[in-house]
Amino acid sequence: MPNVIRIAAALLIDPQGRTLLVRKRGTEAFMQPGGKIDAGETPVQALVRELFEELGLRIDPSQALHLGRFSAPAANEPGFEVQAELFRVNSAAPVAPAAEIEEVVWLGADQAPAMALAPLTRDLILPLYREAVSAPR
Repeated sequence: MPNVIRIAAALLIDPQGRTLLVRKRGTEAFMQPGGKIDAGETPVQALVRELFEELGLRIDPSQALHLGRFSAPAANEPGFEVQAELFRVNSAAPVAPAAEIEEVVWLGADQAPAMALAPLTRDLILPLYREAVSAPR
């Protein structure tokens, strides 16, 4: 059984339909904003806290739509698996990298990312995002 890191992650979507990816300081891979779920925290509480700490973004927990649980090898911790509770959050608010975030990038559904991506982002979340955005409304 691999070591599991439980996180809450946001598929954050702006009014133009782009999604936000972040890169933590000292790492290569871009991933969804979010972070580890602390003891006693619900996934959505962790999401709200992390989005504020990392991006200065205040969200209403009721706006976070749970999309499911996704697992993949961790990008920055060899031998670990990351288990993400993924939430879709639509937001028009500006974001600014804070805490351990070094860089943020908005990605359109039709853009092929030129940067390194975390396995969870590359293999599971971005395909889901592209499907969601291109689906007829």
